[in-house]
Amino acid sequence: MSAVVAAGVPVSGLDTVLPGFEHLRRFWDPALNCVSVKVLPGEFYVSTQAEMISTVLGSCVAACIFDRRRRIGGMNHFMLPEPLNERTGARAGEPDAWTATVGRATRYGIDAMEHLLNAIFKAGGQRADLEVKIFGGGRVLAQMTDVGRRNIEFVQRYIATERLNLSASDLGDVYPRQVQFFPATGKARVRLLRRRNDVVLVDDERQYLKRLAMSPITGEVELF
Repeated sequence: MSAVVAAGVPVSGLDTVLPGFEHLRRFWDPALNCVSVKVLPGEFYVSTQAEMISTVLGSCVAACIFDRRRRIGGMNHFMLPEPLNERTGARAGEPDAWTATVGRATRYGIDAMEHLLNAIFKAGGQRADLEVKIFGGGRVLAQMTDVGRRNIEFVQRYIATERLNLSASDLGDVYPRQVQFFPATGKARVRLLRRRNDVVLVDDERQYLKRLAMSPITGEVELF
């Protein structure tokens, strides 16, 4: 491992990152004495190292998935559960609708879960040894439909359908959350954000929803 850099300075060669995740910002966190990676809405990250993955959630949901035998883990962050067929209102499940993932990436929960699982499998993880922890889905957008509830229902249904082992969850309520996940151990820490200035996150989410709607689809800390 290369020399430690100053706090907040992006890491270059500090640790080896798995292929496909070089674009995410990684930096040294002196408080935790490890590399930290921030996952934004529509992103996901998988690691085999002793680092920390963090995100902040409002109505979004993050799934943290961990292979307990091989110590491989990752996190995603999605804001909408799944696209709907405009004519019938049903899930758009035709093959063509799911193959063009470039551009839409993990904007939807269905894509976010598949991408995260596939990246863990590619890194050596095995389905039988996976544990899943899910967080978020707060009703922080009071004047909009309850996107958080839809996200919660989606991810719970997905986990049940895929017969994944759900080991912990912290969902709902009206507060945003800060989540820290440690992929080498499977441990997670969650803090509810109750301060008034945390409404900035709500504004960010509203703008994110607007961008998704306008853009076409192309190619207190708790331990869990």
